Amino acid sequence: MELKLSVPLYYTAKKGQTLFDIADTFRIPVCLLARENALTEEPRAGQVLRLPQSCGNAYRVKGGESRTLLCGSEESFFARNGTRALYPSQRVYL
Repeated sequence: MELKLSVPLYYTAKKGQTLFDIADTFRIPVCLLARENALTEEPRAGQVLRLPQSCGNAYRVKGGESRTLLCGSEESFFARNGTRALYPSQRVYL
């Protein structure tokens, strides 16, 4: 039997929470959370955010890895993660 955890569709930001805090809690890339909610700044307390649903397996990038190696192509990486940036320890979807 496989245990499957689900991410809620929405989350209400609490006082002092950053995008990084929320993304880390739900194991989603920060850029994808920001893009999903058209955010250009940190969320306000009480703001309801739409959480992107998993479009792959969450993974922490290691040094020397490329977008193509991780997702098959640059376009696929961008579609899954909402960014073209890639750096060690970044959380991305594969």
